[in-house]
Amino acid sequence: MKSLVAEIVNVEQVVDQVPIGAHLMTSRRFYRHHGIYLGDGKVAHYAGFSGSLKPGPVEVTDLVSFANGQPVWRLCEACAYSRDEIVNRARSRIGECQYRILSNNCEHFCTWCISGKSDSAQVNAFLYWPRVLLSLISNLKPHFVA
Repeated sequence: MKSLVAEIVNVEQVVDQVPIGAHLMTSRRFYRHHGIYLGDGKVAHYAGFSGSLKPGPVEVTDLVSFANGQPVWRLCEACAYSRDEIVNRARSRIGECQYRILSNNCEHFCTWCISGKSDSAQVNAFLYWPRVLLSLISNLKPHFVA
């Protein structure tokens, strides 16, 4: 399991605090939203279902809009690419409309930009716990049969 360190980002002082290519995260009601910092207060992210029932594209927004009134965290992790390459990878997908909540969401987008691998810890956790619960029920079932 990879170790992950996060530090809070002051959205008022982002120019001094956040390097380009940084993986940013903020809270939403039921999930964590992810984006890539492009510089100049701009963030590339998958809009997903943020504004309607139809999923939105990979887009660029300002950091304040990305934060949506919530704290923003910078995830400090090992990167397979330079900061400039991460930004170029993020920019290469702007306008893409292939959002899929379980296989191509904002976290998948960011991990692909940073590591070249599309992955989502949130989706993995979501899919893991039902299997654990079903396994537990299956193992306890013989003890409850009359």
